[in-house]
Amino acid sequence: MTDPAPIASYHAHIYYSAGQRAAAAGLRARIDAGFEVQLGRWHDGPVGPHPRGMYQVAFRPDQFATLVPWLMLNRAGLVVLVHPNTGDPYRDHLTHALWLGAVLPLTAAGLPRHEVPSPVVPNSAGSGG
Repeated sequence: MTDPAPIASYHAHIYYSAGQRAAAAGLRARIDAGFEVQLGRWHDGPVGPHPRGMYQVAFRPDQFATLVPWLMLNRAGLVVLVHPNTGDPYRDHLTHALWLGAVLPLTAAGLPRHEVPSPVVPNSAGSGG
């Protein structure tokens, strides 16, 4: 059994196709307004292990119980990958992840086995949900 104490933060990757960018922007605006998170850059095509356009939402462990259920109900049909940041990006993305919607094939090559997780530095206007 693995202790969840090493989870430094979480990432939610919001995936979209070209035809879903408006829906992704709407979801991003609602996340920005409602949650104190760190919103990442837009990537309109595959980047790193991610097979399609996406942006990242980084959040603290104490926000999981609020943000993830909200995403479950408000993801606007978009695919969302949620994973912990434990210091092992390979396992975090491929073993410890949860998917909202379809499971997309990630590219494992290039995912490190050890990395010091970055702290979450909120850049949203969030009011807490």
